[in-house]
Amino acid sequence: MDISPLQRARYDYQPKLPAILREPIGSIISVTGESTKPVSDGEKIKALFPHTCGLPTVSFQKGKNSTASPSRNIGVILSGGQAPGGHNVISGLFDAMKEANKENHLYGFKGGPSGILEDSYIEITEEFLKPYRNTGGFDIIGSGRTKLETEEQFEICEKVCKNHQISSIVIIGGDDSNTNAAVLAEYFAKKQNGIQVIGCPKTIDGDLKNESIEISFGFDTATKTYSEMIGNIERDANSAKKYWHFIKLMGRSASHIALECALETQPNICLISEEVEAKRQSLASIVDDIALTIASRAKDGNNFGVILIPEGLVEFIPEVKILIEEINDLLAREAETFALSSNDNEMFAFVAERLSAESRKVFLLLPESIKKQLLMDRDPHGNVQVSRIETDKLLAEMVTSQLKAMKENGTYNGKFSTMTHFFGYEGRCAFPTNFDADYCYSLGYNAFLLIIGGLTGYLSSVKNLSAPAMEWKAGGIPITMMMNLEQRHGELKPVIKKALVELEGAPFKYFEAHRAQWAQETCFTFPGAVQYFGPTEVCDLTTITLALEQAGK
Repeated sequence: MDISPLQRARYDYQPKLPAILREPIGSIISVTGESTKPVSDGEKIKALFPHTCGLPTVSFQKGKNSTASPSRNIGVILSGGQAPGGHNVISGLFDAMKEANKENHLYGFKGGPSGILEDSYIEITEEFLKPYRNTGGFDIIGSGRTKLETEEQFEICEKVCKNHQISSIVIIGGDDSNTNAAVLAEYFAKKQNGIQVIGCPKTIDGDLKNESIEISFGFDTATKTYSEMIGNIERDANSAKKYWHFIKLMGRSASHIALECALETQPNICLISEEVEAKRQSLASIVDDIALTIASRAKDGNNFGVILIPEGLVEFIPEVKILIEEINDLLAREAETFALSSNDNEMFAFVAERLSAESRKVFLLLPESIKKQLLMDRDPHGNVQVSRIETDKLLAEMVTSQLKAMKENGTYNGKFSTMTHFFGYEGRCAFPTNFDADYCYSLGYNAFLLIIGGLTGYLSSVKNLSAPAMEWKAGGIPITMMMNLEQRHGELKPVIKKALVELEGAPFKYFEAHRAQWAQETCFTFPGAVQYFGPTEVCDLTTITLALEQAGK
């Protein structure tokens, strides 16, 4: 197969490891730290996870390890949406296994968690793995979103593992996937069958984090990929000087991507969903703020600019969130009657007359295209698919109407044309940055150390990530440490708590201190393409978010 020069160069890249993981496998031992507790709902989580809740943190140090050399069979699963670096987690796991014992075997279950339920797998060998090292994507074994949550599923997992003499499973995924890992680990621990479960923290959204998981893998690559494209658009906007670009970015549950991209590129406007919710901003007030910024720049002759919008913004606008909840309930109750509507106007009227007065007002304010998306794009549970709502087009249309009104009353006299974009899938499978290539390889290598330490229900943790890789700190934390109870489909369920943008945190405070200047002036910065080769201070940088969070530590 023909490959590009870049592919060939990336295959040959040797990821960097923390100092402790560069020692021979047999010379590394695990050391227990402090006991842990869930982030909230401690007693209830403990009751649900009696065997794996409250376990201590773990770190590594030099020492003779007699448990490293026995041969093992290990299974690995890629779960959830793609994130750059997943292949390197598998590479790190594979290399650690083979260093410990050449007779160790790694089985990749195909298509996500469903692969283990269907006993669909491939043995990962050096020859098979070679073309995937340091590459993006999850195509090595595929991914999926099947939940592991029933007794029947757990029994199948146990049976499949026993059939292949698999003693450990590594699940590479985000918050839902690692919740699966925690539940499966608890089941195996209760059965005392000796099968271990280890998780690795993945999501480009950046909302799987705490003091021990400083960043989820893929976030660095995705935000740099998006920032490169935003920088390109900023350069074009400043060249053509005639368009306002509304750019929607991935990140449904948190605005980490939007914030990091804003820090990288300094756009005129960046909306932060968590701030919108905290200030209880209405849709109309958001549109007003954008329109006023556009009018202010127009006075300086700048009829162009860039606006960043988090994917999940609409769910953080209080009035829209209530509207969505009412529509979900209404269409669940009266689905058959609603289906009798023969055209868009009948659908709109059917819904509007059954909404509360406040929600009706918001619904009627929306452009027709957005109304249709709210009513027609349902997920399997009957809920609006928020990620498919074109928030970029919604705001562009509403701002256009607002500026037209301002022009009529003499408060705006500029020119206004819009372009809309959604940057999402472009960042999920990019070649991982040096940081993500190194970080993911370390997470996988580290996962094997947790396995030979006899641990289960743990998440692979590599810390001190704003320092050079040699100074990173490897270890693990119990997955239950990150859990709380949340309402899911009418029931309280144990889940990993999503980490939202902290409005008192250093990254947001930096953004807040500079955004007024960025709004009025043209302060665009251009990160350029993701750098692989060149000075360390360029190629191995972590995100601005992480650098600000760890400044002074």
